[in-house]
Amino acid sequence: MPQVTRTYHHGDLRAALIDAGLQLARTGGVDSVGVRDVTREAGVSPASAYRHFDDHRALVVAVALAAQDHLAEAIVARIGIETADAEGERAAALARLRGVGLGYIDFALAEPGLFELALLTFDPASGASPTVLVDAEVPAPFLLLLQALDACEASGALSAAERVNAEWPCWSAVHGFADIATRGPLKGQTPEVLEALGEHVVDSIIAGLRGSASRP
Repeated sequence: MPQVTRTYHHGDLRAALIDAGLQLARTGGVDSVGVRDVTREAGVSPASAYRHFDDHRALVVAVALAAQDHLAEAIVARIGIETADAEGERAAALARLRGVGLGYIDFALAEPGLFELALLTFDPASGASPTVLVDAEVPAPFLLLLQALDACEASGALSAAERVNAEWPCWSAVHGFADIATRGPLKGQTPEVLEALGEHVVDSIIAGLRGSASRP
């Protein structure tokens, strides 16, 4: 059987290269997103990439931003599940926050390669240091967390004092769990075990933010 190679013919080459980078990252993570590999996947010459990206870093950042969009979509989907049966503003706000954490974990477990890439952003000054900001913009997944926490404060589920810097323990907890579940000591556990542990982590951090698991 002859080998079938994906080739690019017409349309948006920049989008095609980003899509090729996402496909490679799914199985190979960050290291697979090289100019030659991406252009080969898209079926074009390496030189063509430089019509749309200044250098390798610019290509990787573009693919990372696309991966962040996929992560945000997974979070929004889980928020929808968690808030579907919530009654009242406070319950809905807490369910929304729970959805952010569980959606983050869902994506990490389902797409470990893209998850690794989504967290790889660059400081424009150094070109190498990880940072929350990309060109002074807050990534969509982090913005969803901030918005969920603000909604908790607005509804009274969190006090103003509890809201201060709450994004950092939230993100640390879910990211730490996602990391050990995808490439640490929990790697290889069954989906059922990881789901139960992930829910425990998310519920524990929310209870911790509120000071007590029994708080109404």
